[in-house]
Amino acid sequence: MDSAGQDINLNSPNKGLLPDAMTDVPVDTVGAAQTPAAEGLTEAEEEELRAELSKVEEEIITLRQVLAAKERHCGELRRKLGLSALEGLRQNLTRSWHDVQGSPAYKKTQETLAQAGQKTSAALSTVGSALSRKLGDMRNSATFKSLEDRVGTIKSKVVGGRENGGDGLPSPAGSADKPLPGHEPF
Repeated sequence: MDSAGQDINLNSPNKGLLPDAMTDVPVDTVGAAQTPAAEGLTEAEEEELRAELSKVEEEIITLRQVLAAKERHCGELRRKLGLSALEGLRQNLTRSWHDVQGSPAYKKTQETLAQAGQKTSAALSTVGSALSRKLGDMRNSATFKSLEDRVGTIKSKVVGGRENGGDGLPSPAGSADKPLPGHEPF
């Protein structure tokens, strides 16, 4: 297809292609003559403006054609070099990330977050020290000592027999060495 019918819509699946009916923008000469802006113009001024409009529209069409040709050439070069669209996207993202990291806003945010992290760490350290000190004080209190003694007493009553070599449970036959009657060992 010739380059006169090419579109610059980059989202179009037919990028670079325009139907022949859409290559030029029609101008409504009857409606344009009746607009309020045209009422204060002389015929010569209006004709001059129409000629300039036509010229600008032709330049736009030419620029679209040139852009489409450049995009097509760029695509061919990328294909020949083995560069995919995904690779280009990755490079653009990497470049953009480096640009963002170099921006003053990013640096200021990074500094602020670092300061907030240091203050949070210091606050948590202070809370941890206070909590540790409070637990130590509590452990040395008379109430805790009394509770600890009571738990120790209960433990010794429950587990006391185990510390003497037994399991603390009575044997069903009265002795662990004698077999039960009617139950000879194998």
